[in-house]
Amino acid sequence: MITRHNLAEQLREYQIRSKNDWASTSFFSSNSNFTSMVDIVVFVIWELVILAFLVFSAVSLYFRHVRLAFVLLSVTLLLLLCMKVSKKVRLARKKKRRMLLPLSM
Repeated sequence: MITRHNLAEQLREYQIRSKNDWASTSFFSSNSNFTSMVDIVVFVIWELVILAFLVFSAVSLYFRHVRLAFVLLSVTLLLLLCMKVSKKVRLARKKKRRMLLPLSM
């Protein structure tokens, strides 16, 4: 017989099994709520691109190209903002999808 207590137990077990705690791989985020290896790879690539832009801006400052350094820093800040927004959107979408699951899952 299916009771509310059994459904709550099943839901609790499902949530425990589906939760993955990954090590903090992100330099730019305070907490890491990655749910798959794909998320980790995507954000490591984002961070490498941002780091490359920071290095290129430092090199352009060394060669006294101030405008190029300013443009590269602006692009870096824009990429960092996009990374933060995409992470929040992805987590919100996953949270919403999780809330739509039936309790029998």
